[in-house]
Amino acid sequence: MKILADAHIPYLQGVAEQFGEVTYLPGDHFTKEAVKDKDVLIVRTVTHFDEKILKDSAVKLICSATIGYDHIDTAYCDANGIAWRTAPGCNARSVEQYMVASLMRMAEKHNFELKDKTIGIVGAGNVGKEVARACKLLGMKILLNDPPRKEAESSDAFVDLTTIQQEADIITFHTPLTKTGKHATYHLADSYFFENLSKKPIIINSSRGAVVNNQALKQALKDAHVSGAIIDTWENEPNIDTALLEMVDIGTPHVAGYSADGKWNATAMSLRTINDYFKFNKDPLQLIPIQQPNDKVIDVSAYEAKDQLAHAILKTYDPYQDSHWLKERPDKFYYFRSHYPLRREYKAYIVVGFESEIASVAKKLGFNIEQNQQPKL
Repeated sequence: MKILADAHIPYLQGVAEQFGEVTYLPGDHFTKEAVKDKDVLIVRTVTHFDEKILKDSAVKLICSATIGYDHIDTAYCDANGIAWRTAPGCNARSVEQYMVASLMRMAEKHNFELKDKTIGIVGAGNVGKEVARACKLLGMKILLNDPPRKEAESSDAFVDLTTIQQEADIITFHTPLTKTGKHATYHLADSYFFENLSKKPIIINSSRGAVVNNQALKQALKDAHVSGAIIDTWENEPNIDTALLEMVDIGTPHVAGYSADGKWNATAMSLRTINDYFKFNKDPLQLIPIQQPNDKVIDVSAYEAKDQLAHAILKTYDPYQDSHWLKERPDKFYYFRSHYPLRREYKAYIVVGFESEIASVAKKLGFNIEQNQQPKL
């Protein structure tokens, strides 16, 4: 078997070889000639896989180490016997970590308490559900919008988009990008959406760039229809709107889901897909361990109770650093993604010094808590 894999997918080199001959190339080097004689492609979102690149190739399976599939012409693949698979839910906890850290920074910058805010979550799939869980633990009021789920489940747990426009202090998008169908998400947040907001909310997009019309968001920021923005996914990546980048509170290079844990999950899911699809029956699969953080122990005992959780979370990940890098060098968008440093999720850390009530919330978020902690006197 011949496999072509994106060289920037971690935890892959040395274990993909258990299935056959593997060639590694940067994602933007996947050409028609490069894929022509390959049986399997292991990809990210850098290249669009359609007839132009796949026609007359030997490709039988495309494994995308991502949750989305808008970079794959699924209709062409389906019509031409090319199977395609993604890694749903692989980075849900990573995006949750990004979201919570960003919310902590926004609360600090704009001087508010998260427990006093209502967050509207548009898209309640694997990622949206994790974000909702975390925000509930932080004491926020949750509004969920997911028309396909509402129809499928006949549930009153969901509200319409108008309710979110009217009631949410923060609106975050976690939908796939779809351009057709009853519930298309392309430019879901457009000029009309922003002009009909009631509370000047903070806008967050870590789904797909074109879910939010970037020009409309830029105008909404100028007109003060929104009070701030956190943008991780952009239209026209990597050639993003630098004027919008300067206007947002936090602007990052599509890395919300880039924790080492999320990447490991995606790679493992891709390898399992190959194993299952071709019935290799390799058990156990060879998998590469995840690197541990340099400082596994976080001590929050020196902080007041109200600041302990924020300190622990920001110690695991601070979006300000990624935002600073991108704002300094927006031309290196692709480089930052391809050379992203180690980021571990909460489960990789042990926290000491929490007061008991805070420790309970931190443990539910996923932190390991030192035992026998007592509240301060």
